[in-house]
Amino acid sequence: MADRCLHYVELVLLAACSLCGAVAAGSMARIQGFFSGSCPLYGGVAVMNGSSLALSCPSAPSLCYFVTGISVFLALYCLLHLIFWTYCSYTKDFHRGPSGVCIGLPISATAAFLLLVAACVLRYGTRSLCDSVISLKHIIRPLLG
Repeated sequence: MADRCLHYVELVLLAACSLCGAVAAGSMARIQGFFSGSCPLYGGVAVMNGSSLALSCPSAPSLCYFVTGISVFLALYCLLHLIFWTYCSYTKDFHRGPSGVCIGLPISATAAFLLLVAACVLRYGTRSLCDSVISLKHIIRPLLG
């Protein structure tokens, strides 16, 4: 009984992880598209024509591609695991052998490490962008009216 409950908790976590990865990848791609393909992470903002803000020094697009790629990888990995274990739970064959653990554990550890790196890139990249916007608050405040 405890195995079955833990299995359902794992399925819920896999579904949530898959959804979070898809949302993160979609938002990063949308933000990059909003800036005409430039990556706003670690970028600076400048005032254009005295009335609008623009990205003055964007970072390399590969930085955003890395974050998006890791998010897509995580979403697909979790979705495939969710489908597999859902199927196994309906066929009453959800026993995990040692070979499955030996394959799944290194993949999960690698995914967790890359996700940690992507999270750090996002945190410090957005902090740099926000600091750039905050440094212009004496110019932005009159623009707001």
